[in-house]
Amino acid sequence: MSRTLPVGLGDRAYDVVVGDGLLDVAGRLIAPFQSRGRTAVVSDETVWALHGARLTAALAQAGITALPVIVAPGEQTKSFAGLADVSDRLLALELDRGDLVTAFGGGVVGDLAGFAAAIYKRGIDFVQIPTTLLAQVDSSVGGKTAIDTPRGKNLVGAFHQPKLVLADLGVLATLPEREMRAGYAEVIKYGLLGDLAFFEWLEINVAGVLAREPAALAAAVARSVEMKAEIVAEDEREQGRRALLNLGHTFAHALEAETGYGDALLHGEAVGVGMALALRFSAAQGLMSGQDAGRAARAIAASGLPTTMQHVPGHPFDAARLVAHMGQDKKAEGGRLTFILARALGDAFVARDVDAAAVHHFLIREGAR
Repeated sequence: MSRTLPVGLGDRAYDVVVGDGLLDVAGRLIAPFQSRGRTAVVSDETVWALHGARLTAALAQAGITALPVIVAPGEQTKSFAGLADVSDRLLALELDRGDLVTAFGGGVVGDLAGFAAAIYKRGIDFVQIPTTLLAQVDSSVGGKTAIDTPRGKNLVGAFHQPKLVLADLGVLATLPEREMRAGYAEVIKYGLLGDLAFFEWLEINVAGVLAREPAALAAAVARSVEMKAEIVAEDEREQGRRALLNLGHTFAHALEAETGYGDALLHGEAVGVGMALALRFSAAQGLMSGQDAGRAARAIAASGLPTTMQHVPGHPFDAARLVAHMGQDKKAEGGRLTFILARALGDAFVARDVDAAAVHHFLIREGAR
């Protein structure tokens, strides 16, 4: 059984389908969005080895030829060099605007393939088939595509909405435990930023979600997508409420920059630490109770995610360097630091004029040097 959750963007609206076994009917679901019976499938080596044959067969059943564009796994692929490589390979396939790009992988593949589709011949349609929990609940929905640069994460990119998102819960069976935990950070984020009842449900059901129990996993993914879709429909280009989805990300991106965007610290792990830091910073600023901040940290830690900088490889970090990274963040405006802070669990807000000195002092208290 699957659920279809619409992303209401007028003539660019699309559906996110959540369910088990969607990969086997992917051809039928994708067929309406292509006209020449072929799609370039951008995937990484790991995902393609696990699931490529199955997707290829499903596409063939609908008369669609899969043209694989396989990249190396890992955040380092999401770079100018990676973008140039994928773009050149799409050109070599002689795709035209009636063709389709299929992003088949985690957040790195979705961001990279989506950005390549956004700029290929000034824009070509694409669909998302996310294969990680993080990508299913967050990065595949909403049209944000980007690459990383040495100056920061996701600083070069475009808004380019997919035509369809297929979140097959079954493919998560092959996802490593660490990747499941990393994805869970983005799940609990939705509760912390705007749905106390969902946060409390996750406190009880964290083990079931991480164990991939069908009912718990389906409920967690569907509610996360539902919240993301609602926020994106209201604020597609992050001028207002959509910024709330960055809860924890200002701290997280700074830590990722310091650890080199590699396997030492996965994005979801950085978000786990970042959310705990953001809520403790909120408490330090007198915005929320320390009790609520502590409860949130315990709920994050219950999934096995890190909640302090001491848990991050490379500790101790230089506070001034972390603050400098935050100044480069794409949410920073006019030299002011922008954070998502909270008044209570489930009540986050955008703070656009945060004092860098206060952040520096807080980071020292948290163990930076």
